[in-house]
Amino acid sequence: MGSSPSKVSAQPTAKSEASSVDIDEKGFVRAPTPLLSLPKSTSGAISLSNVDAWESSVAANPKVQLARTILAHSDIRSTLTSREASVAIPHVFNTEVEFKTGPVTNQKSSGRCWLFATTNVIRFEAMKKLKLKDFQFSQSYLFFWDKLNKSNYYLELSIENADLPVDDRLVNFLANDLISDGGQWDMVVNLLENYGLVPQPVYPESLHSSLSSPINSLLKQKLREHALILRELSASLRADGSLSDETILATLRAKKELLMQEVYTIMSATLGVPPKPDVPFTWEYYTEDGKYAKWEGTPVEFYKSFSGKYAPVESFSLINDPRNEYNKLYTVDKLGNIWGGRPVLYVNTTSDELKAAVVRSIQAGQPVFFGCDVGKFSDTKKDVGIMDIDLFEYEQAFDITLGLTKAQRLQTNESAMTHAMVISAVHVDEKTGRAVRFRVENSWGDESGAKGYNVMSEKWFDQFVYQVVVHKSLAPKELVKVFEAGEKTVLPAWDPMGALA
Repeated sequence: MGSSPSKVSAQPTAKSEASSVDIDEKGFVRAPTPLLSLPKSTSGAISLSNVDAWESSVAANPKVQLARTILAHSDIRSTLTSREASVAIPHVFNTEVEFKTGPVTNQKSSGRCWLFATTNVIRFEAMKKLKLKDFQFSQSYLFFWDKLNKSNYYLELSIENADLPVDDRLVNFLANDLISDGGQWDMVVNLLENYGLVPQPVYPESLHSSLSSPINSLLKQKLREHALILRELSASLRADGSLSDETILATLRAKKELLMQEVYTIMSATLGVPPKPDVPFTWEYYTEDGKYAKWEGTPVEFYKSFSGKYAPVESFSLINDPRNEYNKLYTVDKLGNIWGGRPVLYVNTTSDELKAAVVRSIQAGQPVFFGCDVGKFSDTKKDVGIMDIDLFEYEQAFDITLGLTKAQRLQTNESAMTHAMVISAVHVDEKTGRAVRFRVENSWGDESGAKGYNVMSEKWFDQFVYQVVVHKSLAPKELVKVFEAGEKTVLPAWDPMGALA
């Protein structure tokens, strides 16, 4: 995430294809054949004559000269914020989820946005049923079980790929960010179905659930060491020609379980020992009218009590990835958290289908989990909270054009799904029926945006929203069929659709 250009070109339309630009079969703009000319530097290095030519051009441009006067002393984001764009999309919506939740949550110095987004969606049902004024599920509880399972997942992959060279691209990639704080929808469904949920007071935040980098660093160091131990053991076992594959796998897994005890030791010391999913707990609380109440049961039972009409296990991900064919099911190789659990699955479709699914969900009273690239063209400062591609006037100030399409941004690592949040309201144009702006509930505290909320324009949605999660009953039947058919295309482990929000 970080600073981003002010505008992006829209995806090419059928009209543009037929008139002024040349579009290839995947929707990319073909670059015109350049006119032949000689370089000033025949070696390919930057020469002083290059610099002289560039400076001569810039010096003759009064617009850029003004930019030089101003921008050497100020932040380009705040200085080049468009006033027109800032007032064009108010934090006002005509279609909202009626029930209001609170408080605004704060993931602090951690990458747990997907867990906060999920629990922020589910708490709508919990707060209604229990008649609560304020409530949070324990995000730390899910964080513990996710991190423990991701550690196990990585070591299982290390066993599975022990015959590959240690510098193989796949082995190297998997060892890079092996236990990321982030995750995907199907991964959180795995956690919910296996471990359930508890209220935050039952398993509260610790320092290192809110500040995860120190334990992540320590765990990664140990897990990489563990992976090498398992690789060495695998090689020695396979060198003994008398052992069957089943015996070798059982021996490796027995060793892995001994190594995992070190992971558990670190995690339980820094995060606390979590409730067991099948052991009852007691939670005492006050209702919104101040009356004493009590809930007793297991974490799995607590979760099941509030799954509601739109249960997470019956919801799935729609994505908009213009690089790949629409109306197809995709997954990413080696991506997951619980070994043998539900795989990460995406049904690829148009951005219009994603927006329509959001509107149907909000109209049904169901908030929406979505994944996006939040750092692009957005200002989440206090009392601002705007996500709009016209927000920054970079093109005007620098006299440039920023022309990457959504597909090209994915191709070139310019953008990816980096953050998960919740949509709880939309503004639908009365004439066209289109959603023109969206209310976004973030998990960066109430000092971010407009008391924790952002407003997102339709154009921003088209360019930087990659995923929405929708219940099967609220999704187009043809896309549900694609999901349930299970005929998936496997993208490589390093594909941008494997980015964890």
